[in-house]
Amino acid sequence: MHRMIRSLLLALGLGVAGLAWAQGSAAPADAASAAAAGLPRPDETNAQRAKSQPGNNAPLWRAVRDSGNQAGYASLPGIDKGVLIQPFVQYPGSAFTNAGEAWRQVRNRWIIPYGGALLLIVLGALALFYWRKGPLGGHERDTGRKIERFTPFERSAHWANAIAFVVLAVSGVVMAFGKFFLLPVIGATLFGWLTYALKTAHNFAGPLFAVSLLVVILTYVRDNLPTGADLKWVLKGGGLLSEHEVPSHRYNGGEKLLFWVGVFLLGLTVVGSGVVLDKLLPELLPYTRDQMQIAHMIHAVAAIVMLAMFLGHIYIGSIGMKGALEGMRSGYVDEAWAKEHHELWYEDVRAGKIPAQRSTPARGVSAPQT
Repeated sequence: MHRMIRSLLLALGLGVAGLAWAQGSAAPADAASAAAAGLPRPDETNAQRAKSQPGNNAPLWRAVRDSGNQAGYASLPGIDKGVLIQPFVQYPGSAFTNAGEAWRQVRNRWIIPYGGALLLIVLGALALFYWRKGPLGGHERDTGRKIERFTPFERSAHWANAIAFVVLAVSGVVMAFGKFFLLPVIGATLFGWLTYALKTAHNFAGPLFAVSLLVVILTYVRDNLPTGADLKWVLKGGGLLSEHEVPSHRYNGGEKLLFWVGVFLLGLTVVGSGVVLDKLLPELLPYTRDQMQIAHMIHAVAAIVMLAMFLGHIYIGSIGMKGALEGMRSGYVDEAWAKEHHELWYEDVRAGKIPAQRSTPARGVSAPQT
């Protein structure tokens, strides 16, 4: 009995050993046949993968993902036509992701909501200020004697720039925020036509704004140079919350701040980024997608802040201050207005340091009494 059990165990051991030897000798043969058959490899092209593993398009999508780092071939003209997905970047306010998605995150998560909130806050503050204070000025009775505040050339430059600015502001607001307040009212079809028309108007008004902005800067820069009185004006808030304004020269501290920040800094930034977005200088820039995305973010932020500042300027120049609009319309203000709002300028005029009539009236037109 024991002899039989030993014989069975010996036979079982020999069988297992033979099976293991057979598998070991077959493995190299299987590897060779697999290599010959062309099983999937990481370095395969999509055509090779179609043979080794039909239906697996991983090489294609890997190339699409990596096209931002190594552009593929495209027969279409253009510097980045071979780039299907841009490389990973991280713009301020975005996650670390491909550049197109990063730009979208900055626009939709930061520029649109916070920019829209800023404009609404400014509009609300102006409405509240008008409700509480009403139009500024009017405490002095008009004397009938006029001072020329703006020459015809100054007014022409201002109105040309103002008209272009209004066209750009309205079209820009509709393109950026219109889908929230206008699309639900007029419907998709009319909204599409409107935004297309406004985009065209935006592109045509841009060059007019750029040229007139340079004229405005050169025309008004001399009287907007800072003085010691401007700091006093700013520290006291111009006296807007009191009954008497802080004395100032031809332009007060607030107007000079608007000139240097709103007109000079933000205005030139908007113009420069707009030139890039309109592709007006192809010999200087290749206009790749990342350049256009960065230009758009700069353009949008600068334009929104500029619009927020100029809402205050438009308010003061229209309904917020008595006599201000007439000064820009006709060029003349009453002596009482000048004394009340720009006392130091008025004193210079009275002392003869600044002429009350700075331009020569057109032939056949008499200047107001000064």
